[in-house]
Amino acid sequence: MSAPVQSGWERTVLAVEQVRDRLRRAVGALDGASVPYAVVGGNAVAEWVGRVDQAAVRNTRDVDVLLRRTDFDAAKAALEAVGFVYRHAASIDMFLDGPNAKARDAIHIVFAAEKVRHDHITPAPDVDESEPGGSFRVAALTALVRMKLNANRDKDRTHIRDFIEVGLIDATWVSRFPPELGARLQHLLDTPDG
Repeated sequence: MSAPVQSGWERTVLAVEQVRDRLRRAVGALDGASVPYAVVGGNAVAEWVGRVDQAAVRNTRDVDVLLRRTDFDAAKAALEAVGFVYRHAASIDMFLDGPNAKARDAIHIVFAAEKVRHDHITPAPDVDESEPGGSFRVAALTALVRMKLNANRDKDRTHIRDFIEVGLIDATWVSRFPPELGARLQHLLDTPDG
């Protein structure tokens, strides 16, 4: 007897659960090894947006973790101990969720206080720019917004608009950032529908 075919909705739910499980296992390993970290990216956005409006939270396929480069070896040992497999590809340090996993099924590492890309205006925040979230340390809102303004991809602009929509940030935030990043935020405030 063959297994029943899953619907698209069931596959989506499973994918979301797999990302959440990956995040839980990774931060559990880092916490257990006393490695300082902060969750950044889409999971951090979801944490912040969910504090205001759970219905406005978007799902994400990525798990992005901010680490200090000096803590990388300890983080590597902790993550490998729970089954993650280290790989460096396309200038990205990641931990695949098992030996046969794809880059999408990974923990992506962002190094604290370093530029993610050479054309970014400011470096990534330090791990200290974080706070306790529901079940993990999350980048502080100002640090996360700065990262999103730096990256300035479609998904980053969407995340900023989500913050605006739920009232987490407003026009008073523009002056918190270097002029170019402030101008990007002002543009998003001025064009809420994209």
